[in-house]
Amino acid sequence: MRAVPLVLAALLAGVSALPAAAQLQPAPEALPGEGVEDAKLKALFHASDEASLKRQPLMALFRGDLRYADQLGEYYTDAFIAAEKAANAADLAALRTIDRAKLTKVNRIAYDVFEADQLRTQKGFDDKILAVSKYLPIDHFTGFQAFYPSFASGEGAAPFKTVADYENNLKRNVQYAATYDRVIGLFREGMQRGIVQPKLVVTNMIGQFDNLIAQGVEESVFYGPVKKFPEGISAADQARLKAAYAAQVRDVIVPAHKKIRDFLANEYLPAARDSVGTSALPGGAALYAYAIESNTTLPLTADYVHDLGLSEVKRILSEMEAQKAKVGFKGTLQEFFTHLRTDKRFQPESADALRAGYEAIGKRVDARIAEQFSLIPKTPLEIRPVPAYREKTDAAGSYSSGTPDGSRPGVFYFNTYDLPTRYTWGMETLYLHEGAPGHHFQISLAQENAALPAFMRFGGNTAYAEGWALYAETLYTELGVAVEPYQRMGGLNDEMLRAMRLVVDSGLHAKGWSREKAIDYMVTNSPMSRTDAVAEVERYIAMPGQALAYKIGQLTILKAKAKAKAALGAKFDPRGFHAAVLDTGALPMPVLEKKIDDWVAGVK
Repeated sequence: MRAVPLVLAALLAGVSALPAAAQLQPAPEALPGEGVEDAKLKALFHASDEASLKRQPLMALFRGDLRYADQLGEYYTDAFIAAEKAANAADLAALRTIDRAKLTKVNRIAYDVFEADQLRTQKGFDDKILAVSKYLPIDHFTGFQAFYPSFASGEGAAPFKTVADYENNLKRNVQYAATYDRVIGLFREGMQRGIVQPKLVVTNMIGQFDNLIAQGVEESVFYGPVKKFPEGISAADQARLKAAYAAQVRDVIVPAHKKIRDFLANEYLPAARDSVGTSALPGGAALYAYAIESNTTLPLTADYVHDLGLSEVKRILSEMEAQKAKVGFKGTLQEFFTHLRTDKRFQPESADALRAGYEAIGKRVDARIAEQFSLIPKTPLEIRPVPAYREKTDAAGSYSSGTPDGSRPGVFYFNTYDLPTRYTWGMETLYLHEGAPGHHFQISLAQENAALPAFMRFGGNTAYAEGWALYAETLYTELGVAVEPYQRMGGLNDEMLRAMRLVVDSGLHAKGWSREKAIDYMVTNSPMSRTDAVAEVERYIAMPGQALAYKIGQLTILKAKAKAKAALGAKFDPRGFHAAVLDTGALPMPVLEKKIDDWVAGVK
């Protein structure tokens, strides 16, 4: 459990799993068939969520709840950690007073999800875990600098509809700048304890702050909200706000960025470590074991994960050989990879051409989607390029959720950095993963389901969210894409990426692999560019265990599907199966497996 905002945990893979809802959620009402124990459970969920929103105002703001819109939260403090730990213990104690056997079927699932989530969270508060994680407060993926500038830019989740919205953002920005003093304090204490980030992580963070500083004042992303105003804000207020935002960027934001940047470059970087794996840290093995379980929702060992990855890599290489043969390529698989990386016909002509290509893919998928899904989200989906200030360290694609009322669409972001390496053969599978029926379906359907408790609508776990998105890639045939061998190679390349993650993440953090060995392994076993391999490996170094969730989640869903097909035979309906997977939000893997078993029994 890091001393970072929990809101960041949902953004680690470029996915905003904290969708927006319409303001304050009302107290839950009883549904037909619910009894006293159901009412107690729903009251606990509501009280827990309300308390969490107050402790973490950004979570509320992401959900459209403006009650705490002028606050950021006391992140990176002992008080914040203590409050989260106390809330976790209180929630578990309250849950134990409820008789699960007397709950309705749906509420038993909710009970199980809440319990599993709270127990995993509890493990993160263990002294052995906090003794390491507390002193690694930010990196180039989980720091505020990785998401807050976009959030506060006028183009992100923060609202800018009224003068009060603009004023609240100014107040939050002051608190944002102040977080870096606390971060510096934690980093300094970590230096004394021998718990420091790898040099490459520090270098990447320095680059991020350099980019933000170089924007100056009026080109700063933080000045963005006052470059355009909605109707109803007077000329006098506009002039006043422009002056206030310029002064804040100049006198508060830029100095804070310079302070953390100079600390990282002059004081922390010389003390940072050359090693990259968690196991090199005091207590690092325990932290990595926790990272595996917290990300996969399963108590897996590093050795198991590593061996599973090697097995999947071997299988996918065999399928790649088959696609190579289909296109008539006569060289080795390695030579085929080079061909895919270097042939100019696979390189986008422009960023606009890339966008047009994704829009065309979306139309093809939409034409077939009802054949596989009975649940279709109402939230619209937009396609946009990654903002320039973070494109260098961003993934090839990412998703940011919209609002159930449609006031903010879901967004599939595609990366145009190093444009020639954004190969066209990877476009279809990336759209399936980030857009429809991947993240956009899973997150939107959860947040649109007002019958679910808030923690199931707006929370989740990486194994389910990313496992679903990777599973969505396997529906290429049913959805009419990846029908030609090069696009199928793109799908295999993406699947290979997730399989290699099992090998590389565990290699880095449990088996002493170097950054270079990890990069070489990925380039050798796939057609991905070295640019992408570097970004991927540096992501794994920064976020131990997170990358394991994709393949583990996908394999769990595929196993459940195969089991259901075998049991139901001709009665198996993919629309029913997908509804069963999606209609109760993100579930821990053991809970999901039990739910599908119950669904199969019901169909029988």
